[in-house]
Amino acid sequence: MKLLRFGAAGSEKPGLLAKDGTIRDLSGVVSDITPETLKNGAIDAIAKVDPASLPVVPAGTRLGPVVNGTRNFIAVGLNYVDHAHETNMPIPAEPILFNKAPNCIVGPNDNVTIPKGSEKTDWEVELAIVIGKTASYVSEADAINYVAGYAVCHDVSERAFQTERGGQWMKGKGSPTFGPLGPYLVTPDEVADIQNLDMYLDLNGQRVQTGNTKTMIFGVAHLVSYISQFLQLDPGDVITTGTPPGVGMGMKPPRFLKAGDKVRLGIQGLGDQEQEFVAYKG
Repeated sequence: MKLLRFGAAGSEKPGLLAKDGTIRDLSGVVSDITPETLKNGAIDAIAKVDPASLPVVPAGTRLGPVVNGTRNFIAVGLNYVDHAHETNMPIPAEPILFNKAPNCIVGPNDNVTIPKGSEKTDWEVELAIVIGKTASYVSEADAINYVAGYAVCHDVSERAFQTERGGQWMKGKGSPTFGPLGPYLVTPDEVADIQNLDMYLDLNGQRVQTGNTKTMIFGVAHLVSYISQFLQLDPGDVITTGTPPGVGMGMKPPRFLKAGDKVRLGIQGLGDQEQEFVAYKG
């Protein structure tokens, strides 16, 4: 299934993408897609419903982030071989983890705000994992059973805050709107091979990122298992898994985002996003 949330920001309803391309309203089946409803079997309940029996949502309705109320937004750094090479960083021996703030998460086509004082805001198309049930000390062989689904994530980054201001990466990763998530939460049964999906990002109509999840250093199952050894993953938690090459900081000379820039990004089978970058307004 391709699940989604639609409607005005803060008032979204749950929905799904039907095979005829229409969005169907799921609010009569589940109240929302949240940590609580995922824990209580929302996906199983939705799977029993005939999409043709559900109301059609008007075309052009805004799409929200695919899950509401995420409490833990975890990110993985330098997880693509070719991206590590472009940044002149060594291949990690173990996954590099950091946190993004939950309020980074916005709809897939919402505007992204360039932070106050930013000069090096950068783009990163990523595969995100949404956790479906509590995971603690899970094995790699069993890890996918804890996954509710996958989504496109834009891990927007401010490189000066991240690398030139000392301390943890999260300073350059946690600004509000720095994590558009969606358009769909795609359940694992719809993805033939999560480790072989094409990825792209266009900046103002120019292709800048091209990659494939097959070049991930640590795959999805390994990441879920690995992270669960250090902290408890709960329903609704999001793990964004790293980016392929082509980011602005890796260009010669480096190139960064400015107000008015537009990006389009997507992952094979998971959908596409579009955002405009806007200046911070206090």
